[in-house]
Amino acid sequence: MKLFIIIGAVLAFLSVAFGAFGAHVLKTRLDDQDLAVFQTGVHYQMVHALGLIIIGILALTVFSGQGTLLAWSGWLMAAGVLLFSGSLYALTLSGVRVLGAITPIGGVAFLVSWVLVVIAALRT
Repeated sequence: MKLFIIIGAVLAFLSVAFGAFGAHVLKTRLDDQDLAVFQTGVHYQMVHALGLIIIGILALTVFSGQGTLLAWSGWLMAAGVLLFSGSLYALTLSGVRVLGAITPIGGVAFLVSWVLVVIAALRT
């Protein structure tokens, strides 16, 4: 479960770096709509990076008996970042709009991961 804390911290670091990249480099290269899409990816990445850190902490402490549920939750959340935020980054940087079809899959992974946290809490 420490791995989720590490992955979350790395994703949070990258979120700050991507946000700065968007604000300083992409601001002059993308139109307002594409920049907003990129920033949405950054925002969701940060929120779910923090979610991964929380999952790791919960699994090591108060929800220690719910390791399997929290492991699934953590992996789904990490996959959600890759699919949701990653597809938004790829879409805005490449201009290939079909990549937007991947984004909802990441969103569903986020939703399921949060539901699993709720179930773990209810079972504790």
